[in-house]
Order: sequence, then structure tokens, then C-alpha cells
Amino acid sequence: MRQMQMVDLVGQYNLIREEIDNAITNVVRSAAYINGAPVKQFATNLAQYLGVKHVIPCGNGTDALQIALMVLDLQPGDEVIVPAFTYIAPAEAALLLGLKPVFVDVDAHTFNIDVSKIESAISPKTKAIIAVHLFGQSCDMEAILAVANQHNLYVIEDNAQSIGCEYCSSDGRKAKTGTMGHIGCLSFFPSKNLGCFGDGGAMLTNDDELANRLKMIANHGQEKKYYHEVVGVNSRLDTIQAAVLDVKLKHLDHYVESRRKAAQRYNELLQDCESVVCPKVSDGQQHVFHQYTLQVPAESRDALVKHLSEVGVPTMIYYPLPLHYQNAFRGKCRLSSSLAVSEHLSKTVLSLPMHTELTLEEQIFVCDEIKRFFII
Repeated sequence: MRQMQMVDLVGQYNLIREEIDNAITNVVRSAAYINGAPVKQFATNLAQYLGVKHVIPCGNGTDALQIALMVLDLQPGDEVIVPAFTYIAPAEAALLLGLKPVFVDVDAHTFNIDVSKIESAISPKTKAIIAVHLFGQSCDMEAILAVANQHNLYVIEDNAQSIGCEYCSSDGRKAKTGTMGHIGCLSFFPSKNLGCFGDGGAMLTNDDELANRLKMIANHGQEKKYYHEVVGVNSRLDTIQAAVLDVKLKHLDHYVESRRKAAQRYNELLQDCESVVCPKVSDGQQHVFHQYTLQVPAESRDALVKHLSEVGVPTMIYYPLPLHYQNAFRGKCRLSSSLAVSEHLSKTVLSLPMHTELTLEEQIFVCDEIKRFFII
């Protein structure tokens, strides 16, 4: 059996090598490395795929979050609700702008923000909610938007891990994640379901005014060259990355389906292992499995990681510390209530290899070793 990878980017590239190489060669021949035609083409094609009016490419997913907060004209000290169990970027972007992250606990099964705890976290200073669609599954956007509308709050969707996922409302309407709030934010980090060959990101909105401001702030605060209306940043998706992404976008639905099939195989192979809890998909919803994340007994996790490593199986822990335990946020955030679920998950989650080239043989090996560990 080949050496196992958490993410097999080489294998993915080999299957579309000719398309990718041609796209990159065309950019090199044009020498339009910044704001070349493929950037606009990719933005147009992605907007069509997602069913959103505006796609504004930028440098990376964290830039997307920061710029999204900048266009809302929030003031220092304003509060932004963020899940306590996620990557640092949403809270980091808020803090960099002088805003105060307010941490809310997450659901024990979906790992997404617990909507039932949002309302009690709202104060007169609260101005926005950042809904993080974690590991590939949508938050309960219908409920989040209802709370936001009631309290006149902005909603930013951090869709870095869930591009291609579809959310189904109670009335049967469907929409892609990232397109339901005021602004959606994407990351095209290489390991993402839609990843480029470096850094890249984008912002999504159906609001014309917000789109214009997003474009302006991402381009040094200017609409017309050398005429700067506001203080902005320099954040752009370079042409080579856009060309790569435009090729891979054509394969995204296939990538998503491959991940779903791999997740189903994991579920079936581990169904008789009582020591692990497989990821739960909310009723009537979808999951695109950026990560396949188990819950295992806290007292066994480190030993299981060691065992799997010794037999050649890579694993990752996303995330070993909830955000309110990070030194960067001590004394600079507000805790809305008990964050016990986030604290528990940080001790029990474990992600297994998940990518589009994962084979049945590899998955059988991984699951046999997990079961062997708990039997021993």
C-alpha cells in the first residue's frame, strides 16, 4: 500500500495535469500575473456555481474575513459573536480591528455554533455574527438569520471549509453556504475542497453596495486608481491561482461526491466500534467533508494518535484548544456562558485522512487499526 496522506494533492493534480498545465502556461505566456483575465473569469464562473450575485477574489481566507468586517463600519469595542470551537481566523480578524469577540458554545454533534445560545450572548454592543460552517457542514442558517434579523445584526459566513455544501431551509428552499448572510468568506488554501497552488480567497455577497465596498477596500480603498476614498488593504488573487481554481471548479462536484463516498465508507467500517463517534449530518442537510472528524475517549486519544502514526496513518486534531483558552484572546474577549462542549471537543476530536483519492484499501486499513487499538 502507498504511503498514506491526510490530503493527496499530488494524486489530485495528476488526474487533471494537462488542464492545469495548460492554464498555467497560458498565464505565463500572457505575463498578466496580476488581475489577468482568468481572475475575472473565475469570479464569474464561481458566482454562477454558487448562485450568488458578486464574487470578489482576494489574497486569502483571513483577508476575506477582515475585509468583510471592515466594510460594515463597526467601531472599536463593538462585539462580534464567534463560535468557541473553530480556527482562530474569525476571532483574530475581529480583534485586529479593535472589535471584541464574544465566544459562544457549539453543538456537540455538528461542531457548529449552537444557535440556542446565540440570543443570550447578544448585548447592546453586539453588531455581527460570524457563522463558521465547520468541517464541511452548514450551520443552521435559517435560525441564525432569524436571530440576526430580530436584533438587527450582520451575518458573515465563514465558508472556508464548506464550499459546495447546500443548506435546505424548512420551506424546502436550497442555497449554497456562503450565499445566505450579508457576506460570505472563502479560503482556497491548497488543502481545501477547492484549493489553489498557494494562498487565495474570495468574498461573496448579493448586496451591490457591499460588493462595491468590498472591491474598494481590497484594492487600497480606491475605485479609481490613485483616488483613495477610504483606508483599505492590498489583497488580491493572483492570475495563476485564479487559472488553477477555474480548472478545479469544474471538478468540484466530483470532489465533493468522492468525499461523501469516502465518509460513508468510514461510517460503515466503524459502525461496530463503540469507542468512536462518527460525524453526524443534520437531518435533511448535506456535508461536504472537508474533514472527517471522529470523537474518541479523551483518555485514549493521544495513545490512538501514536498507534496510528506507528502504522503509517496520519491524523490531525482540529482544534486542541478552544479559542477562549488561547493566550492571544485572554482579557480581550467575552465568554457568553458555559463553553463546556467546546472544551470537551478539544479533548476528544480526531480527524482521519480525507481526500478525493482515498481508496477503499486505505480506509479498511485505517479502520482496522482503530478497532485493533480499542480491542487491545
